[in-house]
Amino acid sequence: MVIAKKAAMILAAAMLLCALMCGCGGGSELRHVTLNEVTRSVFYAPLYCAVSLGYFEKEGLDVEIVTSGGSDKSMTALISGDAEVALMGPETGIYVANQGLENHPMIVAQITKRDGSFLVGREAEPDFNWESLRGRSVIGGRPGGMPYMTLCYVLKSHGLVPGEDVEVIDNIQFPLMGGAFEGGTGDYVTLFEPTASEFASSGRGHIVANVGLESGEVPYTTIMMSSKTIAEEPEFALSFVRAIYRAQQWVKTASDEEVARAMQPFFPDSSIETLSAVANSYRATDSWMYSPAMSEDAFTRLQDIIEAAGELSARVEFGSLVDNSFADKVMGE
Repeated sequence: MVIAKKAAMILAAAMLLCALMCGCGGGSELRHVTLNEVTRSVFYAPLYCAVSLGYFEKEGLDVEIVTSGGSDKSMTALISGDAEVALMGPETGIYVANQGLENHPMIVAQITKRDGSFLVGREAEPDFNWESLRGRSVIGGRPGGMPYMTLCYVLKSHGLVPGEDVEVIDNIQFPLMGGAFEGGTGDYVTLFEPTASEFASSGRGHIVANVGLESGEVPYTTIMMSSKTIAEEPEFALSFVRAIYRAQQWVKTASDEEVARAMQPFFPDSSIETLSAVANSYRATDSWMYSPAMSEDAFTRLQDIIEAAGELSARVEFGSLVDNSFADKVMGE
C-alpha cells in the first residue's frame, strides 16, 4: 500500500514536471523571421548587433538573414512573401509606390543616413581631387540604385558630368564590382566595407575618397515590411523595430572593438582589427542612425537625388511610404 502511494506520488510529480516543461517550452518558442538584406556590409552594423546581442531573441524573434545581392531582389522577396522583412535602399520603395502597387511595402525604420561606399583607385592618391576623375572610368553600380545615383550626384557637385567627363560603368552587378575592378575593369570602383579596407590592406586598391562625406546626409538603408504584415501583425512590427532601436542605442555607446566583436559572426573572414577600423570609420563619418525614425526633410533630399539622376517619375508623399509609428512608440517607452 505504501509502495503504491509512493509510486502514485512519483508519477504525479513526473506528470507535473512534464506539464511545466511543456508549458515553459511553448511560452519561450521563438518566431522564425526571414530578413532579406541587399548585401552583406559592416555598414549595417546595428542589424547584426541586434541579432548577436540577443535583442531580437528578447522580443521572441529568431531572425534569419538572407543576402540577395540587390535592392530589386530584396523587394521581390518581400512582395512575394519569401521574406517577412527586408533591408534595402528606400529608393526601391519609391519605385514600387510609383508603379501603383496596391498595399505596397512600407519603411518602418532607418538604419543609415549617408552613402557607405568608398572610392577605390589603382594608385595611392594622398592629395586626391575629384577633378582627377575627368577622362577616367568608375565602376558605379546599376542605374537607379543608390550607390550609382549618389556617385553621379557627387560627380555633378564637383562639376563633372557623368557619361561625358567621367565614364560611369553601370552594367556590372553590385556583388561583382570588386572582382571586375580586380580583373582590370575601370580606373576606380566604389566599394562598401569591409571590402574596401580589405582591398586596401591586400594592395589590390587604394581608398582615395569617402563618397558619403561628399554627398551629405540622405536616407540610405531602411527596414521595410509589407502593408499586410503591418496591418495584421502590428505587435510583430513593433517588436522588430524595438530590437533595432535597442541595437542602435548600444552601437552609439559601445567601443569600436565591441561593435567589431558583435559583428564578427557575420564576417568570419574579417579580423577584429579590420572590423574595428571600419566601425571607427563609419562612426567618424556619422553614417549610422541611432534612432529608427526617418525625417521628412531627409526623405525630400532622397527624392532630390533620385530626380537629379533622372529616375524619379513622380514625387511620393512621405506618409504614403514611411510609417514612423513603431519607431515613435519604442523611442517613447
